[in-house]
Amino acid sequence: MSVSPVVSEVRTGLRQNVTMTIAVVVTVAVSLALLGLGLLIGKQINVMKGYWYDKVEVAVYLTPDVTPAERDALNAELTADPLVSQVTYESQQDAYQRFKDQFKNSPGLVDEVNPDELPEAFRVKMTDPRQFAQISERFSGQPGVAEVQDQRELLKGFFKVLHGFQITALVIGIVQVLTALVLISNTIRVAAFSRRRETSVMRLVGASNLYIQLPFVIEGALAGLVGGALAIAAIVAVKIYVVDHRLAKSVVAFPFVGWGAIWGVGALVLAFGIVLSSSASFVTLRRHLRA
Repeated sequence: MSVSPVVSEVRTGLRQNVTMTIAVVVTVAVSLALLGLGLLIGKQINVMKGYWYDKVEVAVYLTPDVTPAERDALNAELTADPLVSQVTYESQQDAYQRFKDQFKNSPGLVDEVNPDELPEAFRVKMTDPRQFAQISERFSGQPGVAEVQDQRELLKGFFKVLHGFQITALVIGIVQVLTALVLISNTIRVAAFSRRRETSVMRLVGASNLYIQLPFVIEGALAGLVGGALAIAAIVAVKIYVVDHRLAKSVVAFPFVGWGAIWGVGALVLAFGIVLSSSASFVTLRRHLRA
């Protein structure tokens, strides 16, 4: 199989259908970006749950002027409470270390926070989290206690909103993928029709269907490659300008996905874009050649 005619046919096809190729690239980029964001929101939810939701049910935050005697009394009372299964004291330095681990992907934010700005706390696991009200009533207002907080209840509404965003992004992304498939199919049909004379000549000289299809499949793969690359660029931009520069500095209670997740989703998006576009081209042209 000669490579030169195939490359020539790809160039001809791209020149003859510039507008439709651009439309395919943009549609693929938008659909893949939305799908990628939906996957990242799911990873974000898992990261947040792994750090907060599944580890800490109740946080007893201490006042800045808490005395050692008050701290020891609270620790003893919490440990002796039958509703409590585990008590962990967290000093300001411990809280700061947790904060640094949590936001290691946002060094600018870590530099702006001092250990003295974070409160001491008792991290409490309960035998039955549904009995939080009893713990809250018992310890709220005691000397040295600033706040008793049910972390899971606090985050429940936020996780619900994030799930809504994830579903919305995935649904819109899937609709856009279907739109991209239709647009790719129409583009390949138009390209095949405009080059029907060349296709007929290739058939007459004994070219196989695979050889005839190859330039069109490559055109589709290139459109998917460029669209996937644009989708990755959009996701990276969201990570840099929305997550790191805005959310990470304003929402200090939650961790955010790191670059490992970004590149993992990006690789998946790029591969999906290439496979999606080339497969649509292959199937469409196969039907066209049969017709």
